[in-house]
Amino acid sequence: MKPATVPTETAVAQLKPDLVAGLTAAAVVLPKAMAYATVAGLAVASGLYTAFVPMVVYALLGTSRVLSVSSTATLAILAGTVVALAVPDGDPDKLATAAATLAALTGVLLLLASVLRLGFIANFISAPVLTGFKAGIGLVIVLDQVPKLLGIHITKQGFFIDILSIARHIPDASLLTVAIAAATLLLLAGMERKWPHSPAPLAVVGGGIAVSWIFGL
Repeated sequence: MKPATVPTETAVAQLKPDLVAGLTAAAVVLPKAMAYATVAGLAVASGLYTAFVPMVVYALLGTSRVLSVSSTATLAILAGTVVALAVPDGDPDKLATAAATLAALTGVLLLLASVLRLGFIANFISAPVLTGFKAGIGLVIVLDQVPKLLGIHITKQGFFIDILSIARHIPDASLLTVAIAAATLLLLAGMERKWPHSPAPLAVVGGGIAVSWIFGL
C-alpha cells in the first residue's frame, strides 16, 4: 500500500499563511525586542536573540496557540533592574551573563510552577493593579528613551530625579541626534497614517541603521 502524498500545490498553499504570519510577527517583534534590550541595559543585538530563541523553544514545548512569548516592556524593566544590581559596574559581558542566568533560573521556576499547577495564582492580581503597573512601566520606558533622542547621557537615580537631570542637560543635546530622532518620529507617524498595516517600525529601524552606516553617524 502506497503512503498518502500531499500535492506540491497543497503544501505551498498551507505554507503561505504561516509565512505571512511569520513575517508579520517579525515586523512587529524585532524593533520592539531591540528597544527592550536597551531598556534592560543590554546590547541591541541581545534583543534579536530574545525575539528568536524563545519562539523556537515555545514552538517545540508550548501548548497554547494564543500566548505571546516575545520580550515585553515589563520583562525589560524588571530584568534591567535585577541585572543592574548584579553587575553594578555595567560591564557588557557580565551583563549578558547575568541576563542569561536570570533567564535560565526563571525558566526553571516556570517549569516547576507548571508541574505544581500554580497558574491560578495569577487570578489573584486585580485589574487596577495591572493597569497601574503597566502605566508606570510606560512612563519609565518613555523617560529612558528621551536621553537617546537628545543625544545626552545621564546617571539614572530615580524617575523624578532623572527628569530634572534631563532638563539640566538639554543645552548639551546633539543637534544631529535630535534631527534624526525628529525625522524618524515623523516618518513613523507618516507611514502609520498612509499605510496603516505596513511594517513601519521595522522599515524605520532598518533605514536608520543604513543611514548611520552609509554616512558614518
